[in-house]
Amino acid sequence: MNYRYNALDIAAYFKWTSLPPDTEEAYFTFLYSLKETLLARPFTKDFEEFRQTVFREMYHVWARGFENEFSDVNRIAREDALSIFCDREFHALESYMKLLGLHLIFSSRLPYIRIHLIGLTLILGLEGSWEEYRRNLNRAADALGLFITDEKGRALNEMQEVPHGPIRITLMPSFRLLLFGENEDGVRFINDYQEKMQKLREKSHLQKKKLEAHKEKPKERRKRKQR
Repeated sequence: MNYRYNALDIAAYFKWTSLPPDTEEAYFTFLYSLKETLLARPFTKDFEEFRQTVFREMYHVWARGFENEFSDVNRIAREDALSIFCDREFHALESYMKLLGLHLIFSSRLPYIRIHLIGLTLILGLEGSWEEYRRNLNRAADALGLFITDEKGRALNEMQEVPHGPIRITLMPSFRLLLFGENEDGVRFINDYQEKMQKLREKSHLQKKKLEAHKEKPKERRKRKQR
């Protein structure tokens, strides 16, 4: 991997996943613990400045119309923004691959992501030959520490045409090792936090249902008396 994520990338990911505000702090902490590998150099100096910059970018991507997973990926970057590792015509692919790269880092129990390249072309509004498409996919994979195969395990360079079935995108083993080490302590940290927050949400939802049920009982008693 030779690309370092910036505040816009992270802000777009938070919007794309509709990340609940009560989980943001854990994600910031997790990212910052890997700052020397993942983050652009200016964001490795001060944690609070890094957070505030991401929050500002969250407003900007929202203002451009990128609100959630159903939003147009073309709205993430400004219209005059330059592509970093993809051709200008494939800027949307670059933005989308960054989202997938971050998702694989955060969702470490997910072994790979499956996507259909033909459908992705339509969703992102990409135009060009398969050779151009494949070249830009390779550039994105190299820059983000990703590995792409088809369902049969063939590498991207071995595919002579757009595969009709899904492809698999995963973190390169060497990159995963660089991020988390052999014991994968960072992976456990974010997974434990996600599980904790999920349990709290489930508990809160259950308490809310009990409260609503409790409120309904007096109403039912009043209705019976009125009869």
